[in-house]
Amino acid sequence: MNPSDPASAPGPVPARFQTARRTLLVDRFMNHFIKVGGIGIITVVFGIFAFILWQVLPLFRGARLAEFQTVPLPAADYRVLGLDEYAELPFVLRADGQFTFFDLAGQAAPRTVPPPFPEAKTFTAFRYNAERRELACGTADGRFAVVSVDYQTTFEAGRRRQRAEVSAGPLLPVGRPGHPIRAVAYGDAGDYRLAAAIQEVDGRTELRAATLVQERTLFGAGEVTVKDTFDLSSQVNGELAFLLVNRQADGLVAATRAGEVFYFHRQGDTLTLRQQFRPFADRADPGIAKMEFLLGDVTLVFGGVHGENRLFSLYVTPGRNERLFGQTREFPPLPGPAGFYAAGQRNKAFLIGQDRVASLRYGTTEKVRWEHRFDYAITHAALNSKYDRVAFLDANHTLHLFTLNDPHPEASFKAMFGKLWYEGSDRPKYEWQSTGGSDTFEPKLSLVPLVIGTLKGTLYAMLFAVPIALLAALYTSQFAHPHFRVIFKPVMEIMASLPSVVLGFLAALWLAPLIEDRVPAILLMAVLVPLVALGFGQAWAALPVQYRAPIRPGFEFLVFLPLFLAAVWACWQLGPALERVLFVVTDPATGRSTADFRLWWPQFTGADFQQRNSLVVGFAMGFTVIPIIFTIAEDALSNVPATLRSGSLALGASRWQTALRIILPTASAGIFSALMVGLGRAVGETMIVVMATGNTPIMDLNIFSGMRTLSANIAVELPEAPHHGTLYRTLFLGAMVLFLMTFAVNTLAEVLRQRLRERYKLV
Repeated sequence: MNPSDPASAPGPVPARFQTARRTLLVDRFMNHFIKVGGIGIITVVFGIFAFILWQVLPLFRGARLAEFQTVPLPAADYRVLGLDEYAELPFVLRADGQFTFFDLAGQAAPRTVPPPFPEAKTFTAFRYNAERRELACGTADGRFAVVSVDYQTTFEAGRRRQRAEVSAGPLLPVGRPGHPIRAVAYGDAGDYRLAAAIQEVDGRTELRAATLVQERTLFGAGEVTVKDTFDLSSQVNGELAFLLVNRQADGLVAATRAGEVFYFHRQGDTLTLRQQFRPFADRADPGIAKMEFLLGDVTLVFGGVHGENRLFSLYVTPGRNERLFGQTREFPPLPGPAGFYAAGQRNKAFLIGQDRVASLRYGTTEKVRWEHRFDYAITHAALNSKYDRVAFLDANHTLHLFTLNDPHPEASFKAMFGKLWYEGSDRPKYEWQSTGGSDTFEPKLSLVPLVIGTLKGTLYAMLFAVPIALLAALYTSQFAHPHFRVIFKPVMEIMASLPSVVLGFLAALWLAPLIEDRVPAILLMAVLVPLVALGFGQAWAALPVQYRAPIRPGFEFLVFLPLFLAAVWACWQLGPALERVLFVVTDPATGRSTADFRLWWPQFTGADFQQRNSLVVGFAMGFTVIPIIFTIAEDALSNVPATLRSGSLALGASRWQTALRIILPTASAGIFSALMVGLGRAVGETMIVVMATGNTPIMDLNIFSGMRTLSANIAVELPEAPHHGTLYRTLFLGAMVLFLMTFAVNTLAEVLRQRLRERYKLV
């Protein structure tokens, strides 16, 4: 046939072989729809990540200050600067004891309040407690009094108005009469009050203290009087310059400018010197320029003569059953000796500075939140109780007021992922504790215990689930009879549909108490049952053919099942006997020997034993992972070409050799995918972990202790997290860490899966 002949040219395609126009339109639509859907899914995933990141970023921003008002003051010797809650009615205190209040909201004229005492006094020392709004005043004749500054808030015509009232307690003796007080401090614990003073006597300093009591009658609180006085001068040396009394009224700290610190502790009705130390002993000049308390009066803030800034906290030292001060943090130095200080009243922030430099720092995270050099020299500073206003008084008697924007001072990269030395702790720790029972509590927001808890729960769940799921998938696909195969797989898939909250409920109320009483039996099962299975396999293979012939291939498990159940029953019954032989311990409560694994484990290992522990979670969470791994792995094993299996058997390999050396390697990519999907399921599990563990964020691999995972932490803490607060954003950070963990694992899994597919291209 000549190709150039028109008669030989192909004719039109018959109508029955032509693709319908509707089909082409549907095909084109579906192509575009799938593309848009894929792009949309990718966009949504990145959008979720971007939203989480947007919520997290404010955690790592520093503080910002902006000046909004200046108030010129008349020239005077000002000793104290104070702020009310809203920074609308600040006050200054002159050396003669006169208060001046400035109404910044109502623009009223400054109000001057004379010293609230019936007779004129010469004041020589002041100490203002901004948290309690109490001013301790020392006089030239050796007496002291406590002055209270009470703010009252009213609303007039829809506007908030602040009004301050100044009241004073009685003047009480605290040292030698007739000698001036150079420093004064006061602590009020309600039932117990302690006052202390550094007094100048004949050119030297003396340390005096007095306990105060307030009589209570049927008509209310009575007069405050001095109960006991203490002369502590013989226990100190050097010229004292700094003095503090804590809020519990059981601690007194005095220091010299030369750098010696003396810590007295109240025991009953006596004050004893508990510790003497030098905070800058490693410096050539160990002098002290500033000593103040941080919020809570557990941490001392020291400023050195060369600008050093160190924090010392109380904690129980190893080998001693008492709390002593030890250095816990050190900040970058200031340009010179600290001249002013203000402590935060709602967190561990403090404002410290020297001359023109002011620095806002956070005690827990050891981080400088903000620092600035001004054009004027600063003499006094104050922070309001809402932590959103700052006031500076400069050397030219001008009051500068600033807005403070620092919503997350507790947050830093080190706080989330590093060790911090928290108050009361004897060493730096990773710790999570978002809330506490007092206003002075410092949040502990380390995510490391939660990451460890997530990995711990996943590890034990996978250790339990992977062998069972893979061996079950291998048996079902390669050895089980088709009649049983159509039953096994649907049953396993139905298991995957069980709600995790139901499994968590059963694990907490039924499984955990059961395992607690039978731990030796569980341990015996973990050893004996696999040995019984291996022994049965060896015995079955060695059995003559005539004895195996009645059992059809794929029905062997019916013979093994009674043996398996018998082994489980035997382990359960032998558990108490094993406990009486191997786990005998002395009961610390009675002093008698007893067989109890729950007591033996802590004494033998030093680790805790809790009823709701990682073993329970491993069983319960493994139960949810097994169906997922089984289903995907069984599909991968069943999809291996039958020609490979037939060829292996034809060459003389046994069914087990074929499964182990041909089927498993060929299906390895699918099996690896099954493991990764199961791993992702275990990492993200929430309800089982919340219900079946102690939910304690601890860091250990102890199988008999609890844990808290990232996902469980979000579920537990979210109801208590204020919107856009630090805890709220920290939970988003935990979600981002979980997102990145699963993303990294899935990416690695996909890379390895592709390599396995390249190696075994048949699947």
